[in-house]
Amino acid sequence: MKKFKGLIAAALALSLLGLAGCGAADTDTKAKTTLEKAKEQGYVVVGFANEKPYAYQTPDGKLTGEAVEVARAALKNMGIDEMKGELTEFASLIPGLNAKRFDMITAGMFINPDRAKEVDFANPEYSIGEAIAVKKGNPLDIHSYADIAANSDVTIAVPGGAIEYDYLLKSGVPLKQIMTVPDMPAALSALQSGRADALTATGPSVQATLETANNPDLERVMDFVQPVIDGKEVKGYGATAFRKEDKDFREAFNAELQKLKDSGELLKIIEPFGFTEQELPGDKTAEVLSK
Repeated sequence: MKKFKGLIAAALALSLLGLAGCGAADTDTKAKTTLEKAKEQGYVVVGFANEKPYAYQTPDGKLTGEAVEVARAALKNMGIDEMKGELTEFASLIPGLNAKRFDMITAGMFINPDRAKEVDFANPEYSIGEAIAVKKGNPLDIHSYADIAANSDVTIAVPGGAIEYDYLLKSGVPLKQIMTVPDMPAALSALQSGRADALTATGPSVQATLETANNPDLERVMDFVQPVIDGKEVKGYGATAFRKEDKDFREAFNAELQKLKDSGELLKIIEPFGFTEQELPGDKTAEVLSK
């Protein structure tokens, strides 16, 4: 009987050891961060919203765009060679990330305090503000909306309903100097014909318009001073987003992003998508922009 009880005790001890071993293995698996798993797997799954020029699929199924290519370069330098895309409606990107449908968001998402309550942003990889195009040589010396307000001879074309119309008015530009047009091609036509002295839109929109026109007699004002409306800078900053628990992933990504900035590689990556030096983020950080 004693021998039988001893056998039972031994069996129980072995069983408990086995369970303890399984628990340790489970703990080890759970302890792996998203970054560690990605390095082990060799790939990450990214959420994107199929929006040019930030993140989209080409007709042959390739995932590309400004945000995608910046992330691809940073991740490759981290030892993660592959990106798999998860197409998601823009409004569902943050909920999808936090539900672990994907590992990070590469959609050119603007950093703002409300979003920063739900996710952690990497430092910005681009900025978008307003821009103007003028005749070659900028004969009227226009470098801001304030310059237009100060020169009654300047007429600026802007698509009707665009936010730039409000920005011009709030910058003191009189109604008589603002020419509203149906769209950017119409604004371009007004500038080319001399009916307007300048046109305005966001930076990438102005850049795309000029590249389409391919007119050597027109140029973008590269030292344009961004308007301050109601005491706030109108420029937006876009970045990759991570889950809040993935601090190590975000910090490793930030380190590689900084290298891309310092080497000049970041500009080379974003240029094919209509971004210029005007759209570089400078020294802005996610920490500052999230407040």
